[in-house]
Amino acid sequence: MSKSSVIDTGVAVREQEAFDVVAVDAWIKAKRPDIKGEPELTQFPGGASNWTYRLAYSNADLILRRPPAGTKAKSAHNMQREHDIQLMLKKHYAVVPNMVGYCEDSNLIGTDFYVMERVEGIIPRKNMPRELELSEAQVRKLCTNMLDQLIALHKVNYIEAGLDSIGKGEGYIDRQVSGWNQRYSKAKTWNVPSGKKIMRWLEANKPKQEVLCVTHNDFRFDNLVLNPENPTEILAVLDWELATIGDPLVEIGNLLAYWVQADDDRVAKATRRQPSHLKGMLTRDEVIDYYCEEMGLGKVDMTFYQVFGLFRLSVIAQQIYYRYYHKQTRNPAFKNFWFVVHYLHRRCRKLMRAQRG
Repeated sequence: MSKSSVIDTGVAVREQEAFDVVAVDAWIKAKRPDIKGEPELTQFPGGASNWTYRLAYSNADLILRRPPAGTKAKSAHNMQREHDIQLMLKKHYAVVPNMVGYCEDSNLIGTDFYVMERVEGIIPRKNMPRELELSEAQVRKLCTNMLDQLIALHKVNYIEAGLDSIGKGEGYIDRQVSGWNQRYSKAKTWNVPSGKKIMRWLEANKPKQEVLCVTHNDFRFDNLVLNPENPTEILAVLDWELATIGDPLVEIGNLLAYWVQADDDRVAKATRRQPSHLKGMLTRDEVIDYYCEEMGLGKVDMTFYQVFGLFRLSVIAQQIYYRYYHKQTRNPAFKNFWFVVHYLHRRCRKLMRAQRG
């Protein structure tokens, strides 16, 4: 296996998403006079939320993050916030990339943006690279290393790190439940469930206590960078757009909503976005047990958190489908997302019934 064959690299920049490289190059060199030569610009595929580019210099390898063109709500694509969170967190959580700087001047490329150092490695997407053959023991080690990184994040002293201002504090679970309930109601179309039973259940079953810590809020395998020399080692955690001060068990519920395991049904397998199905991966129940043991929590009833995570994911799917239904996007991949919403609600109701039983 050659190292280069498994490393995540960019592709040619989409024409409509190009920007003034000369202006950005001058801005970067004002920040980092040590950088030499002209950058080779590529773009990372995907990026439905923010757009991500690579600027490869002869003596530096950088990443530029910017909002999509035409973005109106800055709060949804707050580049300064994402940059500042990583800058402050880096001192307390080593697997955050190094920041180069934030540019608020939208005259340069049409939006604000920030630049960070690229962490070279493997990003585990839906499937691991074909050239990468991991044993069952290695897969399990990767899985537990991922959870260990999440646990380390949840143990960061956010007040000491200066991050207490990135969230609203107490009442996080109340705000999450009411917020996602409202989003579902606003995005509902005729062909998806009303969701009222689930929304009422979430309101009625909110935990009486919550714990606050730094939460990533999109902690998945495809936001990790793995060491090509040792693919069980996590070099970096990416995409801090949704990070806040939140409840760690809510984060576990959100993580599990994306966790498709080997014995799941065909619908779950069809929606899989990360390699959580590989032989050696922990099951959802094992993830809960591992996390609770390492955090010293004892036995925790995770029903509320799992129902919330699945419902939240259904809202995300429905918001995407709403855009397709109203012809705001033509992407055919979104055509059947209404069915995914039905499926996720069915899983919510199954968990709710199991708790009553």
